[in-house]
Amino acid sequence: MIEFLSQSVADTEAFACRLAQRVPQAGFVALFGGLGMGKTAFARGFMKGLDYTGEVSSPTFALVHEYVGAKQDVFHFDLYRVTSPEDLYSTGFFDYEGRGILLTDWSENIEELLPTDCIRVHIAAGEGDEQRKITVEGLSEC
Repeated sequence: MIEFLSQSVADTEAFACRLAQRVPQAGFVALFGGLGMGKTAFARGFMKGLDYTGEVSSPTFALVHEYVGAKQDVFHFDLYRVTSPEDLYSTGFFDYEGRGILLTDWSENIEELLPTDCIRVHIAAGEGDEQRKITVEGLSEC
């Protein structure tokens, strides 16, 4: 397990950048954390770590953003409105398996469906407005 105390959005992005370089091809990264905890900042840093130079934003309304043209393709899902296995199937989620890295926001909504070997990233508030406690399970170092 990895524990990191981020002091700013820039810290979160830099940490995610380093982590991205350790994720296996076609890996699964499950993000956990409430509104405003920094999941989008984490995704921006993650994509930077894979040499992606385009815009990175939350897939809230699109459900999925496809980031191609980096070291690995990444499919970033927002699962906020997914409340059942049927909902997940209806998003087309399983069509993306094996095509690149799956990065999921609001993974707590599908926890029972997560692969046992996925990388779990928990982001929680720390002290002050900007500080975040980031815990990573599934990787031994970053």
